[in-house]
Amino acid sequence: MGNESGGVQSVDRAISVMEILARKGEAGVSEIAAEIEVHKSTAFRLLGALEARGLVEQAEDRGKYRLGFGLIRLAAGVDTQLDITQRARPTCQRLAEELGETVNIAVLRSLYAVNLDQVRGPSAVTAHNWVGQLTPLHATSSGKILLAHAAPALLDQITLERFTSRTITSLPDLEKELTTARIRGYAVTLEELEDGLNAIAAPIRSFHGEVVAAISVSGPAYRLTEQRVHDSAPTLLTAASEISTRLGNTHDRSSTA
Repeated sequence: MGNESGGVQSVDRAISVMEILARKGEAGVSEIAAEIEVHKSTAFRLLGALEARGLVEQAEDRGKYRLGFGLIRLAAGVDTQLDITQRARPTCQRLAEELGETVNIAVLRSLYAVNLDQVRGPSAVTAHNWVGQLTPLHATSSGKILLAHAAPALLDQITLERFTSRTITSLPDLEKELTTARIRGYAVTLEELEDGLNAIAAPIRSFHGEVVAAISVSGPAYRLTEQRVHDSAPTLLTAASEISTRLGNTHDRSSTA
């Protein structure tokens, strides 16, 4: 337990070091040590670890450090997410208005789908805010789409936890769902994550054609019925294709494997 708490403390201190450098531009070991209230040798070790990862670098002034170009590599992932949400937002707003339900943009993160943006339709007054939440891949429409186009090995890593009586907990059954999703270009969930909640999702593709996100429409089952879910598919696929085009994808691959 002691090692674990010590590790967390080291991470916290390392982040503090980068925040100091971001604020000051450059700083020496003694200055950093004083700000985070540690011994100079501890500050030196933290800077050494960050320097090894390219997150900080030594400035021209001897003994001074500044942020390194390794941060650009990390920021690229955030930039991509921001790019997707910014380019998708007009389409999401129009889709939410047209269908009257909640529209979300989600991306794959580890073993989950994480929602980056959400637009509520006029009928979804009390919709749950999913932004920033990690959701299971096998029990959400966005998760199924992302899983359907991910590396096959990912399927072996997820846990098929049951959330409702309709959650798919059989691997063969899930594989069939994913195959269907690849063929028809969209995935659905019918009260699989929450009782009374239905959803449909389609893939968003990058310039190179890989699936980088999912756009979904969700709503209460009494309004977004199974029939209406499938009837909404053409509208959703058009929206997904439009966002993909904005990301530079010029080929409509929404209905291909």
